[in-house]
Amino acid sequence: MTFSRYIFGTTRLGHADVPDDRAREVARAAVAAGVWFHTSRQYDDALEILGQVYEEERAQLPPTIYKIGGKDLVDVLNVIRQNLTPLKREFMEVGQISPAGAIGQGLADGSVIAGFEKLREEGLVRSFVLEVFPWTSPTVLSALRNGHLDGLIDAYIFYLNPLQRFASNELWDELVARRLPIIAMRTVAGGNVFRLRDVPGVAWRPYLVERARQVAPLFERSGIADWSEFCVRFAHSIPGVLATVGATSRVDGLEELLRHARDPAPLPADTLAQLFALQRAWSDEVDAHGQPGSM
Repeated sequence: MTFSRYIFGTTRLGHADVPDDRAREVARAAVAAGVWFHTSRQYDDALEILGQVYEEERAQLPPTIYKIGGKDLVDVLNVIRQNLTPLKREFMEVGQISPAGAIGQGLADGSVIAGFEKLREEGLVRSFVLEVFPWTSPTVLSALRNGHLDGLIDAYIFYLNPLQRFASNELWDELVARRLPIIAMRTVAGGNVFRLRDVPGVAWRPYLVERARQVAPLFERSGIADWSEFCVRFAHSIPGVLATVGATSRVDGLEELLRHARDPAPLPADTLAQLFALQRAWSDEVDAHGQPGSM
């Protein structure tokens, strides 16, 4: 599977604070750019916005990663249909499996593998990536070490940016040691590092404010003027990272991310080493205690 270096995240398209005209405009620009998309039925009205844009030119539909979580395989199949129906599409290029609950246990013990393989054999989902969060990392690590993911999972997808690395230290070390493919999500960590640090209410959770305080000096010393460039270069400095997924509701924001992703140079080695050290500490001190919705 060959992904574009930058994948257009659609989470902002369905938000009430983004006018539909503007959402359609940026979606059209992303289609014209020829990049991959990442979407979900969970993203408010994003699928409806995309469906309207796709009706304008059915011959140029972007390859897409879709979230396909569910409590069991029957639920997963329903979620697949809920994603495809508004887009009038017959199949998914890539399904993003959530290893929560019974699905996670089924991946760890191998009991759901045949079900996902059947979806692929039938052509409904052509490829799978596996979603990772700190609280699901032990399940993913168990499934990986048990060999149940071999031949099924083509990449691991999780928040990976200068302020977040949502695979546990143990899972991260396993992914790196095996040189497994990774898709880095949430490119700019929710906003400019100085706004996250200095403007109350910008950060999604308080822990991001403290991390922004620690990372802002590294960003300043790097000599890189633009935070989005710093973040794109961070993701593509990591061996195994295939792409970075970043959401935007503005055409100029999209153009900025596309420009930085064309040929991203690695971050300075010392900057990268300091970021990695911070992330190892954050993983043990904060992330390991996280729960769904808390981070």
